[in-house]
Amino acid sequence: MPDLAFLAFLIADGALAGSIYALVALAFVVVYKASRMMNFAVGEWTMLGARTTAMASHTLGLGLAGAIGVGSVAMVGLALFFNRVVLRPLISRSLLSLIMLTIGVGMVMRAAATVVFAGIPARVASPFPIEPFVVAGLPVSLDKIAAAAIAAACIAALSWFFHGSRTGLALRAMASDQQVALAVGIDLHRHFAITWGLVGVLSVLAGTLWGFVSGGGFGIELLGFKVFPIVILGGLDSLPGTIIAAFAVGILESVLAGYLDPIVGGGFSHVASYVMLIATLFVRPWGLFGRPDVERV
Repeated sequence: MPDLAFLAFLIADGALAGSIYALVALAFVVVYKASRMMNFAVGEWTMLGARTTAMASHTLGLGLAGAIGVGSVAMVGLALFFNRVVLRPLISRSLLSLIMLTIGVGMVMRAAATVVFAGIPARVASPFPIEPFVVAGLPVSLDKIAAAAIAAACIAALSWFFHGSRTGLALRAMASDQQVALAVGIDLHRHFAITWGLVGVLSVLAGTLWGFVSGGGFGIELLGFKVFPIVILGGLDSLPGTIIAAFAVGILESVLAGYLDPIVGGGFSHVASYVMLIATLFVRPWGLFGRPDVERV
């Protein structure tokens, strides 16, 4: 394959992976935007969403749409339970306490999944043909194309939700100042529940689509480690910034995996996003699209 065509292939492949990264990263950002809470168990939520959908498919004999529907209902129920029983009593605790809580919950999820889903295939069977789709001489997996298209539709819907609906406006008001939002009549607990319901749905979609791209498995929770540099690069509370950073990281990893990894022996592409993050923080500590906190003195 000529050098230019190989580069185009790597960029396209990275962009397809970046669309899934964006979906997972948005599950992190929606929680932060609403509550200023960092969910360090986002990878485990994604893994659980994928495994719940796979279980619905293989044990109930459902197709892709039905399995995603059942998985979404189950994960929304779990997210609402988590918000009501675990988070609400701790809502006034320090940020560090909430961070440690999410890490502990992630460990519990990972341990429970090995028992609950033992013996059940890790992914939903792909309904798409195995043969790659050739575009301008570049072979691209139909699984990746379909996953990227669905992810892009979900990202567009979520962007509209935050900027074109009353509930989205309320969530943005909460992100700006929870006390002011409460003063104007916004029910914080109700909107926190909506936020975690969104996390449940996004976990199912992102986990299932990543299963198409990578084959699934319990290692899917490691996807959470790719999210952290993305959301910080994009600027924690910026949806457009998160999306742009996700595509940038996906393309960067793909290009380095194609050109640099064969030279250094492999592996550098997996840490490149963190190197990019460190370099960016020296210039913009609040991220590329984030806004610095301004305090009046």
